[in-house]
Amino acid sequence: MPHRFARTASTALTSAVAALLVAACAAPAANKPVVVSMPDAAVSAAPAAVAPPAPSLAVNPSSPPGFADWLAKVRETALGSGMDAATLDQAFGGVQFLPRVVELDGRQPEFTRPVWEYLDTAVSQQRIRRGQEKWQEVQAQADAAAARYGVPASIVMAIWGMESNYGSNYGDIPTIDALATLGFEGRREDWARGQLLAALKILQNRDIDREHMIGSWAGAMGQTQFLPSAFLAYAVDADGDGRRDIWGSMADVTASTANFLARSGWRANEPWGFEVRLPAGFDLARADPRVKQSSAQWQAEGLAAAQGDALPALSDGYILLPAGAGGPAFLVGPNFGAILRYNNSISYALGVGLLSQRLAGGPGVMAAWPRQLVNLSRSQLLSLQTALNQRGFPSGTPDGMMGPATRDGIRAYQRSLGNAPDGYPTLELLQRLQP
Repeated sequence: MPHRFARTASTALTSAVAALLVAACAAPAANKPVVVSMPDAAVSAAPAAVAPPAPSLAVNPSSPPGFADWLAKVRETALGSGMDAATLDQAFGGVQFLPRVVELDGRQPEFTRPVWEYLDTAVSQQRIRRGQEKWQEVQAQADAAAARYGVPASIVMAIWGMESNYGSNYGDIPTIDALATLGFEGRREDWARGQLLAALKILQNRDIDREHMIGSWAGAMGQTQFLPSAFLAYAVDADGDGRRDIWGSMADVTASTANFLARSGWRANEPWGFEVRLPAGFDLARADPRVKQSSAQWQAEGLAAAQGDALPALSDGYILLPAGAGGPAFLVGPNFGAILRYNNSISYALGVGLLSQRLAGGPGVMAAWPRQLVNLSRSQLLSLQTALNQRGFPSGTPDGMMGPATRDGIRAYQRSLGNAPDGYPTLELLQRLQP
């Protein structure tokens, strides 16, 4: 997942495949002896078995105290789920604790990036030109994936561009080391431990060897940045060589990415969304993911395509105002939701959609972005939520994150002021709420 922030990869991504990961790790190995439980009396009468000594793990000597013990417990769990000792010896041989990974995981930027600044980079002219050139190079593989899964090649190309700049930068950190570090550090131990077990399963399946299993500091791997659990669930051997190689095989990269989206609800022959113009007097409270209806119904309310054409067909779309009432408006559908399941970020999903549009020769955003606005930091948003609650405009538990409850609270406050209720947090609103 991108921009390799912690894959907020992904967050949503891990929960979607947790059941598949548990089943994969719990499957018994071929020819594994069956363990028959004995009655309590028989057990008490039997001579006590002497447990074999735990193998010593060849961790880097500079690792912090307790790191080897933590890994030994992971190894024990992996052995119990059917993984072979040789794979685990290879995986943990020389494993290193990486302080830089902990530093990156704990870094919380004070200010969030405005969507227009994000898109300036995500959909830059340079990325568009390079993407069109790379598309020509891998057209056969991209077209094959599109035909097989019903996901347009332009969308797959856009994700490739967003995740690794078309394969030029997908990280060089050993995945085992990164996940072992995050697990031992403890802030997200359960998540990292689960991803580490998934990575071990990938090694055992011989899809990749340890040396070449590399990616971002957060454990996302390959040219389109799959977390290990997502790899187990969605990666595809499209070139037929017996391995799912999202590092070096473009057939596997494109097919795996398309399969992920298809399995996440992608609807063939529907767009991800498109820019629209709202009619005068439109109730901005209806610009909400919970208000969904067909393109025909929206058009009956006065919505028009930004270019003046009839609205493309969407079965159930909702209006997205990523920068509030002062910025562009989009009508997005189920395929936008599929992109969000790849990376749960509005800016990211919008970047994928708009980049795919430009790669295919379509237009950019026509309405101007409100670049004069100042984005609230996470701490400022937390203060805004607290102030809304105190003033009687419920916005949920203050956490510094935008969600439906916060948007509803902002809208209620905006209505009390006689302002357009677009639910967008601004510095002006925060200043008016503060005493």
